[in-house]
Amino acid sequence: MDLEDVGAFAATLPGCKKKGTAGRPAWYVDDRLVVRAEDPTTLVIRTDISVRERLVHDHPDTFGVPPRMERHRKVQAVLDHGNDDAIRDAIRAAWEMQRR
Repeated sequence: MDLEDVGAFAATLPGCKKKGTAGRPAWYVDDRLVVRAEDPTTLVIRTDISVRERLVHDHPDTFGVPPRMERHRKVQAVLDHGNDDAIRDAIRAAWEMQRR
């Protein structure tokens, strides 16, 4: 999975719009973050804390919580670890959370 794949997937989610810059694209629903690129291989995905804990537990090579994110409802994802379905699931969960 790469940033083009992330963008293509986000575009399938109703109401999810691309913002940000060419170097740091992001996708939002009603100006609420769903997913943002930190760099070409790393994403920040908005998430509930319980979902975040499950993602980190189930896929520790893909998901993590840097110290700066511990107090926020976000998780970091590494794109090149081959857990594309888990990343798509996390993005879909973020989208659903923003639509509530």
